[in-house]
Amino acid sequence: MRTDNTMPSPILNLRDFLDILKNNDQLLVIDSQVDPYLEIAEIHRRVIARQGPALLFTRVKGSSFPVVTNLFGTNRRLELAFGNRPLDFVRRLVKLVDRLMPPKLSTIRQAWPLVTQGLKIGMKTVRQAPVMECLQQPARLGDLPLLTSWHSDGGAFVTLPLVYTEHPDGLGHNLGMYRIQRFDDTTTGIHWQIHKGGGFHYYVAEQHNQALPMTLYIGGPPALMLAAIAPLPENIPELMLASLLQGKKLHMTDDPLGGHRLVAEAEFAVKGIVPPRIRHPEGPFGDHYGYNSLQHDYPIFQTSHLYHRKDAIYPATVVGRPKQEDYFIGDFLQELLSPLFPLVMSGVKQLKTFGETGFHCLAAARVANRYPREAFASGLRILGEGQLSLTKFLLLTDGSIDVADFPKLWQYILERINWNQDLFVFANVSQDTLDYTGPSVNKGSKAMMLGLGAKRRELPAEFSGSLLDGCSKAVCYLPGTLVVQGKPYAEAPKQAAELAHFPGIKKWQVVLLVDSSAEATSNLQEFLWTFFTRFEPAADIHAASETTIRFHVGLTPPVIFDCRLKPWYTDVLEVDPATKALVDGKFNSMVPKRWR
Repeated sequence: MRTDNTMPSPILNLRDFLDILKNNDQLLVIDSQVDPYLEIAEIHRRVIARQGPALLFTRVKGSSFPVVTNLFGTNRRLELAFGNRPLDFVRRLVKLVDRLMPPKLSTIRQAWPLVTQGLKIGMKTVRQAPVMECLQQPARLGDLPLLTSWHSDGGAFVTLPLVYTEHPDGLGHNLGMYRIQRFDDTTTGIHWQIHKGGGFHYYVAEQHNQALPMTLYIGGPPALMLAAIAPLPENIPELMLASLLQGKKLHMTDDPLGGHRLVAEAEFAVKGIVPPRIRHPEGPFGDHYGYNSLQHDYPIFQTSHLYHRKDAIYPATVVGRPKQEDYFIGDFLQELLSPLFPLVMSGVKQLKTFGETGFHCLAAARVANRYPREAFASGLRILGEGQLSLTKFLLLTDGSIDVADFPKLWQYILERINWNQDLFVFANVSQDTLDYTGPSVNKGSKAMMLGLGAKRRELPAEFSGSLLDGCSKAVCYLPGTLVVQGKPYAEAPKQAAELAHFPGIKKWQVVLLVDSSAEATSNLQEFLWTFFTRFEPAADIHAASETTIRFHVGLTPPVIFDCRLKPWYTDVLEVDPATKALVDGKFNSMVPKRWR
């Protein structure tokens, strides 16, 4: 984020943002013809891995619309899009709330700048709307350059979809990012999960046996795209957040064909309905966990008409093994919303979800612990709050430590954890749809691990013991944590339990059993990804001994996390040889040396 006091002018549409990127050497225009089937995605992945610029592809095979990707793939571009104005507003708002009671004249004076800025937030109806310059009725979705990102994908997807719905009973709107698979010119899948706002709206509509009107936006002001991704509490309007991020009222216009009002500066707006009780296979899709999510039945979106700007640009992103563009977006949104956490969840002082693990697999919080087990109560608040309820593994501490610094946090917790009472595993609960470590889709377990109070122990930093037969290549990646390479799970499913009882590792607090210790310890990104995306708490945690007291399972270390790939896990995403060879032959001519 910016540290100066500059206030950039509001960015009202996508092309204004592209001009800013171009002027700041953050946009690469590629005029060579490229294919939205696999090729664009692989070019994007290579550029973002080198922290390269946004990419504007002007000649896209099979479509008249140019494609832009990697809009937000660095902190610098997010800074150019939003500056420090939204974060300053949120911080000042939180401080004002703290001082409001009892009201004082000085407090009212302090509130005036916020009131002035607040008057700029909201929606404004306009007559001239660029999004309505062209109309397709019926829609021709085949004209749009939807990307196929991985050879295993089930088709072409809208990867930056801005899905707008309204509660059937008039209880507000939702703007969310739910992936869209194109089935034909007029029909798509809609990957709605019940725990997301759009899914709630559809659930209510189905209870009434009604179709749910839906508008799919593609492109628009950067603020609109970020607002759709933001993990806001239920009933907090995303369009208001878009206006806050933009620094100006969001322009809206009426649709003469009826239905939802339209965001005037969007690139595309696709109108239609989601009928009740109709499902269609959707997927597979290479998702942001870094694995291939499988095909499942989801609702369908039946389009009625499509609007677009006459010079429309199609924005897209590519997800896959972290870190991708969503990592930078997620961190920005966390920084923006973090001042609100103590207001929403009493006792929570700092909260971090880790994009290295796909966000939902790992979260950490610094909490108050003023009375016995207050930290546990704060953990339950976190696990019960909106999208945070999808968290699989939650770390909690009351120490004065930055929980975003995982190596320091992990060491701090291991120095303090009481294994008899500070690890809680909640079995038979819901699990993120994209996490296949559980026994079946949407089902699995969660864990909460606490490190509180005074330091209890010193942690070993070197391995000098012996290993169980079939285990090898022990690496101490972090103090107290040993990473051990085991046999493939299919050959030795009980190896983790056997390792827990082996005396040669007795002095270690935690041992990760992995398929490749060299890969798992190559850097922090790989360590976190291997650790937290490849185990399920209720099935893959073992210890030297276990005791059950008052229905709580206490452990004696070493505690083994079995992080090997299991036979039922989906495939790790890898670029297919044909696409790799195709891009190898073109990449150097397309991309300047400094970005390859």
